[in-house]
Amino acid sequence: MLTSAQESVIAATTPVVAEHIEAIAKRFYPLMFARYPEVKTLFNAAHQQSGGQPRALAGAVVAYVQLRHEPERLDEVLGIIVDKHVSLGIRPEHYPIVGECLMAAIGEVLGEAVTEDVADAWGALYEELAGLLIEKEARRYHDFAAQPGGWEGTRTFRIVAKRPESAVITSFVLAPVDGGPVAEHRPGQYIGLKLTIDGETVHRHYSLSAAPNDRTYRVSIKREERGKVSRHFHDRLTEGDTLELLPPAGHLTLATGDAPVVLISAGVGQTPMLPLARQALEEGRRVVYLHAARDGEVRAFADELDELRKAHPTSLRVITIYSQPRAEDAPDHVGRVDAALLADYVPRDAQCYTVGPADFMRCVEAALETLGVATERRHHEFFGPAESLARVA
Repeated sequence: MLTSAQESVIAATTPVVAEHIEAIAKRFYPLMFARYPEVKTLFNAAHQQSGGQPRALAGAVVAYVQLRHEPERLDEVLGIIVDKHVSLGIRPEHYPIVGECLMAAIGEVLGEAVTEDVADAWGALYEELAGLLIEKEARRYHDFAAQPGGWEGTRTFRIVAKRPESAVITSFVLAPVDGGPVAEHRPGQYIGLKLTIDGETVHRHYSLSAAPNDRTYRVSIKREERGKVSRHFHDRLTEGDTLELLPPAGHLTLATGDAPVVLISAGVGQTPMLPLARQALEEGRRVVYLHAARDGEVRAFADELDELRKAHPTSLRVITIYSQPRAEDAPDHVGRVDAALLADYVPRDAQCYTVGPADFMRCVEAALETLGVATERRHHEFFGPAESLARVA
């Protein structure tokens, strides 16, 4: 717990730190990778280059300062961080590294403004945050390992099936090498993967695209031309190859109740929507499944959705929107998703879920707000570092 003197220093210096927090975050990562190159494998280089990772760190620091005395809201913010950390296998020994480099970055950016008292107060604040995260992560690791099919650390899985879902998306079905059961995940969650590419260890998160079945996990990955890991999966990995999995995580899960569910996705953002749709339909809820893609060639899971629609003809409505349809395509709409389109499909009392590229999600969020969908009924998750949907593109 911070002393009253430290609290006063934090209150007085927060505006200055907040003003420079993105510069601090941008300096933090190169500094940490130079001092501790072994942790670089935990981070996606593309998110570093785009600025997404530094922005996410900056947002998390500012949010913690603002919410540390509001337990409910703080738990929500910390829960998102814990999800990412658990799927990466973050451990207590990583926190001193982050603390050292974060304080060094603050010192470099703010210079003489970082007096001994300021450094002491912000160091204590970081220790407080680290302690909370370590405690929450330890509980999550323990609870997962204790459930049937759970495990500690990483567990080796084998690719038992590889099948194309569209011209750009391929599914990989993963079964544990030890032959045991796999722990259930909640529909909508993702899982952490650890693999070695050309001698380099890399980590990635991918949504679990199939419902829990006690035997396997399924991830469905889009091949990105500049994506080192996605190209490795598509071009080099095949049935029989192995990789390491970490525990499932993620907060994009179905809200309780009987309200209708609207699932809005674009591109590979469709992957968590499939298990969410199955769960909602099994619960007897009405589901609108609205998916945007470039055309029918890149749209994935058409056959799977057709089967689901046949099984639930009165409960499931599937809507397709193509931005550049081919002559042979027959989408329900051509163009973009906006408020005018959504107005025809979104009941005001619906629980709405959105996943896709950041710009798409911002547009959908603005449209849902325009339509009067309450904030607590709007849910989303970023595939990369969490960003603000209010951020100007």
